[in-house]
Amino acid sequence: MDYGFLDGRPFWIVYAALFAIAFARTQTIYWIGRGVGAGLHRSRLADRIGDRLTRAERLINRFGPPVVTVSYATVGVQSAIHLAAGAMRMSYWRYLAAMLPGCAGWAAIYSLGGLAVMAVWWELFLRSPYLAAAFGVLAAAAVAALVLIRRRQGGASSGTGAAAPSDQATSLDRAEDSRTT
Repeated sequence: MDYGFLDGRPFWIVYAALFAIAFARTQTIYWIGRGVGAGLHRSRLADRIGDRLTRAERLINRFGPPVVTVSYATVGVQSAIHLAAGAMRMSYWRYLAAMLPGCAGWAAIYSLGGLAVMAVWWELFLRSPYLAAAFGVLAAAAVAALVLIRRRQGGASSGTGAAAPSDQATSLDRAEDSRTT
Protein backbone atom coordinates (compact mmCIF):
# COMPACT_ATOMS: atom_id res chain seq x y z
CA MET A 1 0.00 0.00 0.00
CA ASP A 2 1.48 3.36 -1.06
CA TYR A 3 0.76 6.07 1.53
CA GLY A 4 2.53 8.85 -0.42
CA PHE A 5 -0.26 9.23 -2.97
CA LEU A 6 -3.94 10.02 -2.77
CA ASP A 7 -5.86 9.11 -5.90
CA GLY A 8 -2.62 9.17 -7.85
CA ARG A 9 -1.53 12.58 -6.56
CA PRO A 10 1.42 13.14 -4.25
CA PHE A 11 0.43 13.90 -0.68
CA TRP A 12 2.26 17.24 -0.62
CA ILE A 13 0.21 18.50 -3.59
CA VAL A 14 -3.07 17.58 -1.89
CA TYR A 15 -1.89 19.14 1.38
CA ALA A 16 -0.68 22.33 -0.31
CA ALA A 17 -3.93 22.69 -2.25
CA LEU A 18 -6.04 22.27 0.89
CA PHE A 19 -3.83 24.72 2.79
CA ALA A 20 -4.21 27.29 -0.01
CA ILE A 21 -7.99 26.79 -0.05
CA ALA A 22 -8.26 27.28 3.72
CA PHE A 23 -5.97 30.33 3.59
CA ALA A 24 -7.87 32.02 0.76
CA ARG A 25 -11.29 31.27 2.27
CA THR A 26 -10.51 32.55 5.74
CA GLN A 27 -8.67 35.63 4.48
CA THR A 28 -11.69 36.48 2.35
CA ILE A 29 -14.06 36.07 5.29
CA TYR A 30 -11.78 38.11 7.59
CA TRP A 31 -11.61 41.02 5.13
CA ILE A 32 -15.36 40.93 4.57
CA GLY A 33 -15.64 41.19 8.36
CA ARG A 34 -13.27 44.17 8.35
CA GLY A 35 -15.61 45.88 5.88
CA VAL A 36 -18.61 45.10 8.08
CA GLY A 37 -16.71 46.45 11.09
CA ALA A 38 -15.84 49.67 9.26
CA GLY A 39 -19.51 50.15 8.44
CA LEU A 40 -20.46 49.41 12.03
CA HIS A 41 -18.07 52.06 13.35
CA ARG A 42 -19.62 54.66 11.04
CA SER A 43 -23.17 53.82 12.07
CA ARG A 44 -25.42 55.24 14.76
CA LEU A 45 -25.30 51.87 16.50
CA ALA A 46 -21.62 52.40 17.31
CA ASP A 47 -22.50 55.72 18.95
CA ARG A 48 -25.13 54.01 21.09
CA ILE A 49 -22.88 51.11 22.04
CA GLY A 50 -19.91 53.37 22.69
CA ASP A 51 -17.31 52.04 25.11
CA ARG A 52 -18.78 48.53 25.07
CA LEU A 53 -17.75 48.16 21.43
CA THR A 54 -14.23 49.31 22.21
CA ARG A 55 -14.00 46.91 25.14
CA ALA A 56 -15.29 44.02 23.00
CA GLU A 57 -12.65 44.80 20.38
CA ARG A 58 -9.91 44.80 23.02
CA LEU A 59 -11.07 41.47 24.43
CA ILE A 60 -11.32 39.85 21.00
CA ASN A 61 -7.91 41.18 20.03
CA ARG A 62 -6.44 39.81 23.25
CA PHE A 63 -8.20 36.46 23.65
CA GLY A 64 -9.38 35.80 20.09
CA PRO A 65 -6.27 34.31 18.44
CA PRO A 66 -6.53 30.90 20.18
CA VAL A 67 -10.22 30.79 19.22
CA VAL A 68 -9.28 31.47 15.60
CA THR A 69 -6.77 28.60 15.64
CA VAL A 70 -9.15 26.12 17.28
CA SER A 71 -12.02 27.12 14.96
CA TYR A 72 -10.47 25.02 12.20
CA ALA A 73 -11.32 21.88 14.18
CA THR A 74 -15.01 22.82 14.25
CA VAL A 75 -17.74 22.44 11.70
CA GLY A 76 -20.29 25.19 11.21
CA VAL A 77 -18.81 28.06 13.21
CA GLN A 78 -15.52 28.71 11.43
CA SER A 79 -16.92 31.39 9.16
CA ALA A 80 -18.68 33.18 12.02
CA ILE A 81 -15.47 33.27 14.06
CA HIS A 82 -13.40 34.65 11.17
CA LEU A 83 -16.10 37.19 10.31
CA ALA A 84 -16.26 38.34 13.94
CA ALA A 85 -12.46 38.61 14.10
CA GLY A 86 -12.56 40.94 11.11
CA ALA A 87 -15.61 42.91 12.23
CA MET A 88 -14.11 43.47 15.67
CA ARG A 89 -10.88 44.63 14.03
CA MET A 90 -8.58 41.99 15.46
CA SER A 91 -5.03 42.99 14.63
CA TYR A 92 -4.19 41.54 11.22
CA TRP A 93 -0.81 40.22 12.39
CA ARG A 94 -2.33 38.50 15.45
CA TYR A 95 -5.04 37.05 13.22
CA LEU A 96 -2.50 35.85 10.66
CA ALA A 97 -0.33 34.26 13.37
CA ALA A 98 -3.38 32.39 14.67
CA MET A 99 -4.73 31.54 11.24
CA LEU A 100 -1.60 29.89 9.79
CA PRO A 101 -1.41 26.98 12.28
CA GLY A 102 -5.17 26.58 11.93
CA CYS A 103 -4.88 26.29 8.15
CA ALA A 104 -2.01 23.82 8.54
CA GLY A 105 -4.02 21.66 10.93
CA TRP A 106 -7.15 21.81 8.79
CA ALA A 107 -5.20 20.80 5.68
CA ALA A 108 -3.58 17.92 7.60
CA ILE A 109 -6.91 16.66 8.94
CA TYR A 110 -8.58 16.68 5.55
CA SER A 111 -5.62 15.41 3.53
CA LEU A 112 -4.94 12.57 5.99
CA GLY A 113 -8.42 11.16 6.02
CA GLY A 114 -10.72 13.59 7.82
CA LEU A 115 -13.10 13.43 4.88
CA ALA A 116 -13.03 9.64 5.02
CA VAL A 117 -14.07 9.70 8.68
CA MET A 118 -16.92 12.07 7.87
CA ALA A 119 -17.98 9.87 4.95
CA VAL A 120 -18.07 6.80 7.20
CA TRP A 121 -20.12 8.66 9.80
CA TRP A 122 -22.55 9.86 7.08
CA GLU A 123 -22.90 6.34 5.72
CA LEU A 124 -23.58 5.09 9.25
CA PHE A 125 -26.18 7.84 9.68
CA LEU A 126 -27.93 6.89 6.44
CA ARG A 127 -28.06 3.22 7.42
CA SER A 128 -28.97 3.70 11.08
CA PRO A 129 -29.62 7.22 12.36
CA TYR A 130 -30.04 5.94 15.92
CA LEU A 131 -26.64 4.24 15.91
CA ALA A 132 -25.03 7.36 14.45
CA ALA A 133 -26.72 9.52 17.10
CA ALA A 134 -25.57 7.13 19.83
CA PHE A 135 -22.03 7.34 18.49
CA GLY A 136 -22.24 11.15 18.51
CA VAL A 137 -23.51 11.16 22.10
CA LEU A 138 -20.68 8.83 23.16
CA ALA A 139 -18.12 11.06 21.47
CA ALA A 140 -19.57 14.15 23.17
CA ALA A 141 -19.57 12.35 26.53
CA ALA A 142 -15.91 11.39 26.05
CA VAL A 143 -14.97 15.00 25.28
CA ALA A 144 -16.96 16.24 28.30
CA ALA A 145 -15.24 13.68 30.55
CA LEU A 146 -11.82 14.82 29.33
CA VAL A 147 -12.71 18.46 29.98
CA LEU A 148 -13.92 17.64 33.51
CA ILE A 149 -10.80 15.61 34.28
CA ARG A 150 -8.56 18.46 33.09
CA ARG A 151 -10.48 21.03 35.12
CA ARG A 152 -10.22 18.94 38.27
CA GLN A 153 -6.51 18.40 37.76
CA GLY A 154 -6.00 22.11 37.13
CA GLY A 155 -8.08 23.08 40.17
CA ALA A 156 -6.16 20.78 42.52
CA SER A 157 -2.78 22.13 41.45
CA SER A 158 -3.72 25.81 41.56
CA GLY A 159 -4.00 26.26 45.32
CA THR A 160 -1.53 29.16 45.24
CA GLY A 161 -4.07 31.80 46.17
CA ALA A 162 -3.87 33.58 42.82
CA ALA A 163 -6.76 35.71 41.68
CA ALA A 164 -9.46 34.11 39.57
CA PRO A 165 -9.21 34.73 35.81
CA SER A 166 -12.32 36.94 35.86
CA ASP A 167 -10.77 39.02 38.68
CA GLN A 168 -7.58 39.38 36.68
CA ALA A 169 -9.47 40.47 33.56
CA THR A 170 -11.45 43.01 35.57
CA SER A 171 -8.34 44.48 37.19
CA LEU A 172 -6.59 44.65 33.82
CA ASP A 173 -9.57 46.45 32.32
CA ARG A 174 -9.57 48.93 35.22
CA ALA A 175 -5.84 49.53 34.77
CA GLU A 176 -6.29 50.16 31.03
CA ASP A 177 -9.26 52.46 31.67
CA SER A 178 -7.30 54.49 34.23
CA ARG A 179 -4.45 54.97 31.74
CA THR A 180 -6.81 56.25 29.03
CA THR A 181 -8.51 58.82 31.26
